[in-house]
Amino acid sequence: MKYEIEGIELTPVYVPFKNLIRQAMAESGGLGMAIAAEEEWHGGEFVICKLLCDDGNIGLGESFVWLPETGISPEGIIDIIKKALSKYIIGESPFNVEKILHRMDINVARNEVAKGLCDMACYDLMGQIKGDPACDFIGGRNVDEIPLAALIPLADIETMVMLAKMFHKIGFRSFRYKLGRGVEEDVKISESIREALGSEVRLRVDYNQAYSPEEAVEAIKAIEQFSIDFAEQPIRADNFVGMGFVQKRVDTPLMAHEGFFSVQDFVTLVELQAVGVLGINSERPGGVTNAIKALDYAEQQRIKAVIHNQPLGIASAMHIHLAAARFHSLGYATELFGQVMLENDLIVTSLNYNKGMAKVPTGPGWGIKLDENALEKYATSPTISIGKSS
Repeated sequence: MKYEIEGIELTPVYVPFKNLIRQAMAESGGLGMAIAAEEEWHGGEFVICKLLCDDGNIGLGESFVWLPETGISPEGIIDIIKKALSKYIIGESPFNVEKILHRMDINVARNEVAKGLCDMACYDLMGQIKGDPACDFIGGRNVDEIPLAALIPLADIETMVMLAKMFHKIGFRSFRYKLGRGVEEDVKISESIREALGSEVRLRVDYNQAYSPEEAVEAIKAIEQFSIDFAEQPIRADNFVGMGFVQKRVDTPLMAHEGFFSVQDFVTLVELQAVGVLGINSERPGGVTNAIKALDYAEQQRIKAVIHNQPLGIASAMHIHLAAARFHSLGYATELFGQVMLENDLIVTSLNYNKGMAKVPTGPGWGIKLDENALEKYATSPTISIGKSS
């Protein structure tokens, strides 16, 4: 049977942060969880995508959107898919992901977030058609569960240490914490967390573009004594040359986040010797197909990788499948903070998180079901239908 995508449904949603997260954001002036920006960030904006197949199956995708990071709004994603990308998806088989991506790329520049949203839904649709979990056909179920890293927001030192101890007590052994308010405070925070957790746990830091290249060199060198796995985005996202300046002067590997959208971005950063870790998610470098390409390239370059994001349930499941399928290409515990940050995951049965681990779903595709009632509750405007469903 020839399977064809006959319709696309796109729904913009807004899911508020949990109270603890909103408090951390307020107390830190924005740096608690994210880059400092005037754009308010009290919750997560997403676009939920359904690809409708002619055999009745539906594939699900999800993209996180925040203008200071992604550079596009939910409405922008929906608009570019409706006006431009949909014509390269509708009528195609979801199994032809390379063809779909190629046609989107040669006809529409950039827009990796929108393209990745549709690409992700193709993989779920493939799994629904085949009746197989997605991990089975992107590398295999190499593990039944994956280790997770805990997230420590930038706050006062006592609060950060308290949270670190709490996560450690329930089973986490990798910790990502925020820095960026000054070298002296960075050192005090790092020293306190390392002392509280001991030498066996793994630490990574995220600066959210807080420093200049020169400041970043000083800041990172000052905390290297605490055995830091990697430092995320210490300087402005668009300063690739500056990232190279920093990486050549510190021993800690750097990871680009806000400055990395495409596979070519990552290749350029590697060629500039500007990164030592690949960080990928459902938006960067634009879907599952490009994530696999980036992972393959990183492995060839002997660069370790980490999967990281703050997604709802659909993309969380996708990240878990990808981590299980490419488990031996990763060097670090996966970061999935949506379950910690957001008040709802928009899926019928929440994913299985326990003692710092996440179980790999066993159902077809991403192995989850969309909660239609929650989708309706958190939708910010009516669903846009394209193709046969319109």
